[in-house]
Amino acid sequence: MLKKKPQHIPFIAKFIISLIVFGCMFIVAMIFGAANTTINEVWLAITTNASGEKLNIIREIRLPREIAAIFVGAALGVSGAIMQGITRNPLADPGLLGLTAGANAALAITIAFIPTANYFGIMISCFVGSAVGAILVFGISALKKGGFSPFRVVLAGAAITALFTAIAEGIGIYFKISKEVSMWTAGGIIGTSWSQIQIIVPFILLGVFISLLLSRQLTILSLSDEVAVGLGQKTTQIKVFLFFVIILLAGASVALVGNMAFIGLIIPHIVRAIVGTDYRFIIPMSIIFGATFMLFADTLGRTINSPYETPVAAIVAMMGLPFFLFVMNKGGKGFS
Repeated sequence: MLKKKPQHIPFIAKFIISLIVFGCMFIVAMIFGAANTTINEVWLAITTNASGEKLNIIREIRLPREIAAIFVGAALGVSGAIMQGITRNPLADPGLLGLTAGANAALAITIAFIPTANYFGIMISCFVGSAVGAILVFGISALKKGGFSPFRVVLAGAAITALFTAIAEGIGIYFKISKEVSMWTAGGIIGTSWSQIQIIVPFILLGVFISLLLSRQLTILSLSDEVAVGLGQKTTQIKVFLFFVIILLAGASVALVGNMAFIGLIIPHIVRAIVGTDYRFIIPMSIIFGATFMLFADTLGRTINSPYETPVAAIVAMMGLPFFLFVMNKGGKGFS
């Protein structure tokens, strides 16, 4: 008896299903929390100017917070996918390879030495810190003959992350600003305001837009540099653009919510198991899956010990560390 071939599900169907899951997760995130609300109250808060205690909580506290979660999750998911593609390193993640730690250290330095810096200045410092972290990690990894290797990049990332974390904590203690620094580095989105979102979101949208434009070139780069050159790709220029996108997305994320590791590791592996290795599909799906995952983590943080908050970074780390070990055990193959 002949076996039926498994039917191929079109990408558009997978994308629509992921959008439906994302929409449901957004509704759940808006309803549940220290102050539970109803779907009707959420709808009224978003679509009308009606006033009321719960409506104001939704409109001024919960809605900007969840929008921040959406954009940060999307940014980290996309930046992780790009890093894994251009380095061909399945363990690559902005939080594990020094980028977010560099942004945190730059943020601490800015708070200590330029206390009057506005939010835009803090964001620029995070971009610079991310760039320094990336340059150090990949520079150290490339020192030894033979170029990059996943093992060497991870070791360099761990060392640079430890260095920048120590710098941020040392500055916090010496200048007595530990509380201000820890509010960022704890990895939470509590207190996110509309003004912060208005500054950060355009940068994340720019980074995501560029990544979508370069998704075809990223697919070719993920195979090998030789193949990319053979197909006429300008590999150096493309890599520079993609590293710029990674720094833009990681820096903006840290400026908004602080250090957040593992999202950039988890999301691309899950997405590749669903849509394959073509980055024209991986990038848009990483946007949706990253946003959904971040909404889920934030909802857990607000509800598992309500009315107290559990740091989102801690929840993500508890899910991310076992996944990291799983990918290591599988030789970097993850779900593929």
